[in-house]
Amino acid sequence: MKEILRFEPIYQERVWGGRALEATLGRTLPDQGPIGESWEMVDRPEAQSVIRGGVHAGQTLRALIEKYTADIMGPSWPASRPFPILVKWLDCRERLSLQVHPPAAVAGELGGEPKTENWFIAETSADAQLIVGLKRGVTRAQFEEALANGTLEQCVHRFPVARGDSIFVFSGRIHAIDAGNLILEIQQNSDTTYRVYDWGRVGLDGKPRKLHIQESLKSIKWDDYEPTPVRGSPTAAVLANCKEFTIRRHLLGRGERITFPAGEQPRILSVVSGAVRLQPAVAGIDTLGRGENVLLPYAGTFTFEAPDSAMLLITENFTA
Repeated sequence: MKEILRFEPIYQERVWGGRALEATLGRTLPDQGPIGESWEMVDRPEAQSVIRGGVHAGQTLRALIEKYTADIMGPSWPASRPFPILVKWLDCRERLSLQVHPPAAVAGELGGEPKTENWFIAETSADAQLIVGLKRGVTRAQFEEALANGTLEQCVHRFPVARGDSIFVFSGRIHAIDAGNLILEIQQNSDTTYRVYDWGRVGLDGKPRKLHIQESLKSIKWDDYEPTPVRGSPTAAVLANCKEFTIRRHLLGRGERITFPAGEQPRILSVVSGAVRLQPAVAGIDTLGRGENVLLPYAGTFTFEAPDSAMLLITENFTA
């Protein structure tokens, strides 16, 4: 297994979504409905990434890991264990619900899965913002009172963001993505979200969406005050470093290269601006453009060169 793995996107209709994946990333979207999410890499019972191109085209990520476990994930990875990362593009034309994911300590009790994630802001509108964490000093009692009287916005930390910013959202951190953001979300392989507040919105069926008040209150970290994002900069940076994964931002100038040697670990490579060329091309795969997310198997050596400048996110350290 010495070729990179590209996948067919799985598009998800969401009430808050739009068509930015088409306009910004050049995707061909389903004809109707607001597309809020593109699942780029996933290994779950309800959703399976399918290989696009190359000698393994048409096979699922699960089938490939079961067949080539050591080559893809390394010698100590159990063949039956799901791929631990889920990668998504989010087109947030409208604001998402105020929500939280359960920490590991309470997830089992609540029948859910922990979900730690990172958001990289690929594009924003001029006034785009995020809501992450609580305002300094807000208590659970104050939060519950505000929830009851419809003034919850006064309790949460809201701040402006720009293209290239990034913020880490651990399980238990309350959050919402405001309107006008195109985001690359890299997360634990989980799909548990508890909505605590939905701004009075109705779903695609015209009915109010389900809230999870008690689950949310049990999950929120109550001393998580006013976190700050990693701002976009011309230098490389570690965007997230937790037990679930590490994400590094890496910049390549014109003609510069980066090599990932065989036998270290599998990695996910995400092209968030510009393009890179695989040197040499393998199985017909040459250039990776903006918006692509690929899996670099453990057994392969991969070198990429930027024909012009490029910005990459490298996700690693997820096989411990």
